[in-house]
Amino acid sequence: MLFKLALRNITAHKKRSSVTALLTAIMTALLVFSSAWIDGSHDTMIQSAVEIYPGYLQITGKEFRANPSYDHLIFDAAAIEQELAQNNDIASFGARFESFVLFSADEKAVGGMLTGIEPEKEVHLSRLSSSLKKGEYLSADDTNQVYIGHELAKRLKLGVGDEVAFVGSGADYSFAADNLKVKGIFQTGLFDFDANSAFLAKGYFDRIMVAENYATHFIVLPKRPGQAAELAAAIADNIGPQYQSASWNQTMAGLVKAMKLDSIFSYITLGIIFIVIFFVIMIYTFLAVFARIREIGILRAIGTTPKQILALLLLESSLLALISVVIGGLIGGAFAHYFHHNPIVFAGMEEQFKQYGLAASAMPTAFMPLMILRDMVVMFGLSVLSTLYPILKVNRFRPVEAIHHV
Repeated sequence: MLFKLALRNITAHKKRSSVTALLTAIMTALLVFSSAWIDGSHDTMIQSAVEIYPGYLQITGKEFRANPSYDHLIFDAAAIEQELAQNNDIASFGARFESFVLFSADEKAVGGMLTGIEPEKEVHLSRLSSSLKKGEYLSADDTNQVYIGHELAKRLKLGVGDEVAFVGSGADYSFAADNLKVKGIFQTGLFDFDANSAFLAKGYFDRIMVAENYATHFIVLPKRPGQAAELAAAIADNIGPQYQSASWNQTMAGLVKAMKLDSIFSYITLGIIFIVIFFVIMIYTFLAVFARIREIGILRAIGTTPKQILALLLLESSLLALISVVIGGLIGGAFAHYFHHNPIVFAGMEEQFKQYGLAASAMPTAFMPLMILRDMVVMFGLSVLSTLYPILKVNRFRPVEAIHHV
C-alpha cells in the first residue's frame, strides 16, 4: 500500500520530482566521473614514471639504496640471473650498471650517468628504445656506441655520429676513460633524466669499467605488475640477505606520497563541491515537503500515524534517489568507459606534467564497475539523508496545524 501511494505521489508531482531527480543524477554522474578521473590520472602518472626507466621491481645490494657506492654492488650477477630465470611470475629481467662520469666534447664538459644495459632485454623493461628521437637504438654487440639523452646531447652540442669522451671510475676504483660515438639520441620528456643519462651495451661497458659479472641493480618486470610488492617479497626470500628486493612503491616512495597527497586535496575539493550541492538538494526538498503540509495534515486527520507518514516520505525519497542514482551512475560510467579507451590529451601541457615525472600528456580515466557501484551507493545514502531533516520537521506538525498551514 505504502509503495503504491509513494509511487503515485512521485508521479503526481512531476515537476518537483524531475528537478530533484535531475539534481541527484547530475551529482552522481559528476562523482562517478571525478573518481574515475582522479584514479585513472594517478595510475597513469605512476605507470608512466615507473615504465620510463625505474621499473616495477629492483634488486640491489643490501646497502646500495642507502649508500649507492661500488662497495655495495651485486658481485655475482650470474647467480641472480639464474635465480630469476626460475621464477614463473617474472615476464622479463635485466642487469644494469650505473656509474657517474664526466662527459666531454670540444670545450664542453658535463657530469652525468653512464649506464651499461642489456639492450634486447631493456626493450621490455623500460621505454628507452621507444623514446628514440634520432639515429638508432643500441644492440648487444655494440662497442663504443653510446645512446644519449636529448638534453645531454644538446648541452654537449652533439649529434648522431659525433664523438664524446668520458672519464670515470671503474668498478675496481681504477681510472676509466674512452671515446664514444653517438649512435642514437632519445627523449623521454623527463628533463632531468634526458639531461644526465647515456647508455652503453653492457658487454662493452663491463670491459672498459672492469665490471664483468657485476651490476648495480637488476630490473624485473612481473607478469602481473599489480602484484609487484608480493613478487618482491618472494624474490627477497630466495636471493639471500646480502641483497634487497624492492617494488616501485619503495623505490619511488616520493612519487607515491605525492600522488596520495594530490588525491587527498582532489577529494577535499570534490567534497566541498558536493557539500554545497547536498545542501541545495536539502533546501529544495525542504521547500517541496513543506508545500505538502496540508496533504500530510489530512493524512494525519484520517488516522495515518507519524511513523507511517515518515515511512511514506522516506520511501518516496528512496525510490526517487534510486532512479536518479542509477541514471547518474550509468551516465558517469559511460563517460568513464569512453575516456578509459579514448584518453583526454592535454596538448601543450607537457611541462606541467613533467613535475609529476610524467612524459605523456594523455590521461585515461579508470573504469572500475565496483568503484562506480561504490559511488552510486554513497550518492544514494546522501540523497536520502538530505531529505531526512525536512521530513522529520514536517512530521512534528499536529494534524490541525498542518491542515491550516498556509
